[in-house]
Parts: sequence; C-alpha cells; structure tokens
Amino acid sequence: MERRHFLQLGAAAVATLAANPQTCRAQAYPSRPVRIIVGFPAGGISDITARLIGQSLSAQLGQPFIIENRPGATTNLATEAVVNAPGDGYTLLLATMINAVNATAFSKLNFNFIRDIAPVASIIDVPLIMEVNPSIPATTLPEFIAYAKANPGKINYASVGTGSPNNVAGELFKMMADVDITHVPYRGSSAVLADLISGQVQVGFDPLVPSIDLIKAGKLRALATTSTARLNVLPDIPTVSEFFPSFEVSAWQGLGAPKSTPTAVIDTINRHVQVGLADSELTAKLVELGAVLLPGSPADFADRIARDTEKWAKVVKFAGIKAD
Repeated sequence: MERRHFLQLGAAAVATLAANPQTCRAQAYPSRPVRIIVGFPAGGISDITARLIGQSLSAQLGQPFIIENRPGATTNLATEAVVNAPGDGYTLLLATMINAVNATAFSKLNFNFIRDIAPVASIIDVPLIMEVNPSIPATTLPEFIAYAKANPGKINYASVGTGSPNNVAGELFKMMADVDITHVPYRGSSAVLADLISGQVQVGFDPLVPSIDLIKAGKLRALATTSTARLNVLPDIPTVSEFFPSFEVSAWQGLGAPKSTPTAVIDTINRHVQVGLADSELTAKLVELGAVLLPGSPADFADRIARDTEKWAKVVKFAGIKAD
C-alpha cells in the first residue's frame, strides 16, 4: 500500500508539471545566460545601470546576465527586439522614461510599449538640474521666469535630442511657467555642456553627474532641480515643484520583459532586484551616477509607466514634438 501510494503521488506530480510547464520553467529559472538589451551605447548612465544590476543578478542567481547594447531609433530598436523575443525571461529590456515619451512622440511604432512589455522592476530615478550660463541675470527661478517673459523667444535651451528627457523637461517648464524659450537639439551631452558654458545656449536641463563640478566651479549656475525633493548634494538648490507643485521630471530606469513572460519569472527577477537595491555597495555606485533608488513591485513600476505615458503625451502634443 505504501509503494502504491508513493507511485500515485509521483504520477500526480508529473501530471501537474506537464499541465503547468510555466511553473516548471519558473522553478528552474535561470538555467542559462540572460540578456539585458540596452537602447544606448556603452558608457552612459543607462548602460552602467544595466551592468551594475546585471552583476548583482548574476551573483545572486548563478547565471551570467549579459548586457547587449542596441542603440538606435531613440531606443525603439532595443525595445522592438525585446517585444519580439520569446517570453521566457531570458531576454530583458533596460526600460527608461524615453519609452513613455516615445509612445506619443513617434506616430508609427511596430509595438505598443504598455501592451507589449511587462514591467519587471524599477531601479532608479535620475533627476535633472535646471542650469543656466552665468551671463543670464537671474540667480533664482522666479528671476529667470521674469527675465524670460521680458525677452520672449531670445533664450535657447539645449537638449541631447528631440524627445529626450531634457527636451520634454524644457517643454513641461515652458508649459507650466508660460515662457517662450527655444529648443536647440544636440547629438550628445558633451556638446550641450560645451555650448552652455560658452553661452551659445543659455539654459539646460541636465543630469547631475556631468554638471555638478561645473556648477561648483561657477561655470554654470543651478536654479532648480526637477526632483520632488531637494538633492542631498545640492541642499540649497530648490526644486521646480516648490514653485510649480505638479512639476516633476525623473529619467527613471528599470527592467521590462516580453508580455508573455510568466509571472513567476517576473517575480523572481523583481525579488532579486530588491535584494540588490538593499546592498550598500551597489547602492553607493548607483548614487554616484546621480540617481535616486527606486525599489518597488512590478505593479508599482506598471503604475509609474502608465502615469508617465499619459503625462508626457500631453507635453508632446502641447509642444508638437515629432521624433519620427
């Protein structure tokens, strides 16, 4: 009787696994290397973020998490590659705020980001600094707004390209402050900062890391940050939201997966990302990038993506941004 009972239990277990192959795969995940596809060249903040979280996941899960850089089409090439990949957890996307902007900035995409990518885990927020060339006679945000209104169309703000975080930050500021400043797109952040320092353009909305030393050296003047709270490294610099309460721009980054990826696999990855974000060595490296940690569940990340997609759609339409 004991032998018969044992065989019955064994047969039932095999039947359960056969009927639920996703459960079996999730239990074994990962059993081979995982790719994280990044829509930017190597060396930037997004690439470094992916490599840091990939190293953490590799150490925890015992399989390599390999970074694959696929820049092009404002991250759409990378996103489409993940959308079309098998939903098995072995191809992930380094998703960014740009994905939320692209949903409206591009009139024709071969995918719908919210529909086709499953949010896995948010990782960081990257707030921006609104900074000006010292020749601008304004040391506070209200003074800058007054100066801009007195000189409509004469002030240029720089970005790293149409639809970029600093572009939509500038357009959101224009919309909320009711000022007329002109967008000048560049091909990279080094060119933006060079012309901002020389005065070819007067305003920028830029990440903390490349700007902080220039601000401390007096080559640029910080007026405000785009975060919801003041930054520890610039405690005397107010946020834009102190003057316009709903203003907030953060270039978030996180992991996404093909929509058909099993929930158990997504939960496994998310759980280990949370462990990584609680590790002091990893968090110190992320903070060095000028980032604010963004732990949370897949549902939290889904809410953030949905809110930002709706928010940036309004700004894109207001500004007439077309990234095609």
